[in-house]
Amino acid sequence: MLTILTVCGNGIGSSIMLKMKIDEICEDHHIKASVESADFNSAQGKKADLIITVKELAYQFEGREVAVVRSYINKKKIEEDVLEILKRIQESKM
Repeated sequence: MLTILTVCGNGIGSSIMLKMKIDEICEDHHIKASVESADFNSAQGKKADLIITVKELAYQFEGREVAVVRSYINKKKIEEDVLEILKRIQESKM
C-alpha cells in the first residue's frame, strides 16, 4: 500500500480537496493507497512514499519523492500529473 501525503500551505482546504481527488484516482486505477492531507510544516516530519503538492512548495521537499500538480481540484489535470508516478511507485513496492 502506498502512503501519500497531499500538501498545501495551510493544510485547511486545498490539501483536503486534493486528497479527495487522489483517493478517487487511486480507486479508479486500482491503486491501494493511504492518503493523508497536511499543511506544509507538519508534512516536513511525516513519512510518505509520495508527496503531492503544487510547484511553489515542491522544491522544499528535497530528497523526497514529489509529484507536482497544476490544480488542487481539477481531477483530469491531477490525474495527468500524477498517474504515471503512482503506477511507478506501486510497481516498485511489489
